[in-house]
Formats: sequence, C-alpha cells, structure tokens
Amino acid sequence: MNKLRRKTILLVLLLIIIGGNPGYSLDRQAAQDAAQDLWQSIVLSSDTDKIVGLIIDLGSLGKGNQEVVENINNYLMELNNLFISGNMVDYSIVSACITALMELGDSSSYPVLFSVLIADYPEVIAFEAFGALDLISGNLHRFLLGVMETKPSAEKFVALKTGIDGRQLTVSERGQLAELALELSITTAGDDADLIAMRYAAVTALTELGWKRANALAIRHYYRTQADFMQGTVSKDRFIEAILCLGAVGDSDAALALVLQLGLINARTERTGIFDSEITMAIIRALGNIGDNAAFDHLLNASYLSYDEDITSAATEAIARLKW
Repeated sequence: MNKLRRKTILLVLLLIIIGGNPGYSLDRQAAQDAAQDLWQSIVLSSDTDKIVGLIIDLGSLGKGNQEVVENINNYLMELNNLFISGNMVDYSIVSACITALMELGDSSSYPVLFSVLIADYPEVIAFEAFGALDLISGNLHRFLLGVMETKPSAEKFVALKTGIDGRQLTVSERGQLAELALELSITTAGDDADLIAMRYAAVTALTELGWKRANALAIRHYYRTQADFMQGTVSKDRFIEAILCLGAVGDSDAALALVLQLGLINARTERTGIFDSEITMAIIRALGNIGDNAAFDHLLNASYLSYDEDITSAATEAIARLKW
C-alpha cells in the first residue's frame, strides 16, 4: 500500500472517530488541515490509478462524514464543468467519484450526480450516475420536482426520465412528476424539442400508471395531438397514444371527447365504408375502459356497422363494461 493511500485511510478513520464529538476540536482542525492536504495531493497527482484508488477508499471509509462528501461532490462537479466546457476528463476518475458518492449515500450528492446525467457523458457513465441517484436515500422526488419547476427544458426531460425509469419513487410520486411534466409541456409555448419529447413521455407514463388526476391535461393533449395529426405534423401512433391515455386516466369529459370522434367515424363509415381500423379500435377500447354510459348509442351503432369483426366485437365488449 503506497504512502498516500495509507494517509487517506488513517485520515478518514480519524474523521469518523472525531466527527461530531465536541471534545476533539483541536483534532478536528488537524484532520481538516490533513483533508485539505489530501485533496491537494489528489488534484495535483498525475497518477490516475492512485487518484481512483484514493477516491474509492474515501467512499468506503468516509460514510457519515460531511466533509468527505462535500470534497467528492465538489471534485466531481469540477470535472463535470470541465467536460461540459469541451475539455477532456478521465472517465475512470468520474466513475470513481460516482461510485464513492453512491457508497457515501448522502442526498447532497443529488445535484452533482444529476449534472452527470445532463453532461452528455458516454452512456455507461450516465448509467452509473442514474444508478447512484436511484440508490441514495433521500427525497429524490422533491429534488426532481425542483428541477422540473426551475431548470431548462432539457433538464426537465431528464428529470422526468430519471424519476419514471428509476425504482425509488412510489407510484404516487411518479404520477405527480409525470402530471407536472405534461402540464409544463402543454402550457409552455413554442416548438421546444425537449418539451415535446417530454410531453409524449409523460403521456406514456400517465397511461401506464392510470393516473386519474391528469384527466384534464390528458384531454388537452388529446385535442392538440388530434389537430397535429390532422395537419400531418405527428404520426398516427402519437394520436393513438393520446386516445389510450384518455382511456386510462379519463372521466366523463374524456368520454365525451371520444364519443364525438366515434360518432364522426361511424357516420363516415356508414356513408363511405372508409375508416381507420387502428384509430377506431383504440377509441372503442378507451370508451370501454372509461365505462361512461354516454357512449352507449355510438358503441351500439359501431357493433352493427360494416367494421371488421374484431372492431364490432370490441364494441360489444365495451358496451358490457359501461356503468349504469
């Protein structure tokens, strides 16, 4: 074991022993001086293996000591800033910092780990940071909501994906995060690509969660997507996603929007025999999921029209699910 690494282990053990003990004020000052010494050694060292080893040792031995956490937080943030500015950084050192912060498990590391996610590092580095965020105990939900509320659109989108794709947030917390994402993406004007992508990702999440509180937002998204689809600016798949979202989270107001559309489709089919089977099926199934009996007449009509057999069968099944 080299001299610098032995010094690291002894220092951290000293910090752990005296940390929070008022009877060791002089020793604490000595430890702080030694810690500053150590960080200067790390920063000035050109030996990557030595730096990586020291940082990982600190992560293993410094748990519960805020000074160690802050040092590694600050060091990783400096590396992130360098990388974002276009400078080369050693990925093995970045990875060591992430590993150490995950071991230390302090929620003060949320911002710096999130900074890794938005820095456009190689995927393996971003995945490590995501894993660390997901494992560190703390109010990750509150942190991600704060990002959504205050940061630029690209960071909002990353915050949504972090919360939805991770395992730490509860179903309720994921629903709140996705609901806020949909609200922000709908109410913010412009053609921001990140907000548009966030809108569709939020809709998918809300559909999977069946988050009923998002009903009004889902209706707004439906009408906007319908208009975009009719103008040829979004794909049919996006419109079907909006329909499915109404089926998953919608109430009687959502049913009314779908009933109106099904009525138009039925009338056109009866007149011309032309219909889109995927859209028609999606609307019928969504109405069955909502179960509002206002859909009865149009579903009954659909069950008798010259649709494909799977559509008429779906209409009959949807009627059976209506609530009276």
